[in-house]
Amino acid sequence: MLEKIEAVLNEKVRPKLAEHGGDLKVLKYEGGVVHIQLLGQCSNCPSAYLTTESVIQAELMEALPEIKQVVVDQTVSDELWEQAKSILRGDPKWKR
Repeated sequence: MLEKIEAVLNEKVRPKLAEHGGDLKVLKYEGGVVHIQLLGQCSNCPSAYLTTESVIQAELMEALPEIKQVVVDQTVSDELWEQAKSILRGDPKWKR
């Protein structure tokens, strides 16, 4: 099932997220529920729930009727933590 989920995400969802500098990671699938983590610019975005419901969940449920829900893990990604630490350290690449 995870292979089917990844195929739908690669074809229908990831290109849309990439337009906004984002991506996602599938954490697990159980009992009709897909657990994901949003990455990049999508991580902890104020529109994360809207994106999940209107884009990610809609595409997955249309392609794979056995999926009943998509749940977002709202923990901060390692990538975002590293970016924040870099900014706080004064990394020149983050200065304007």
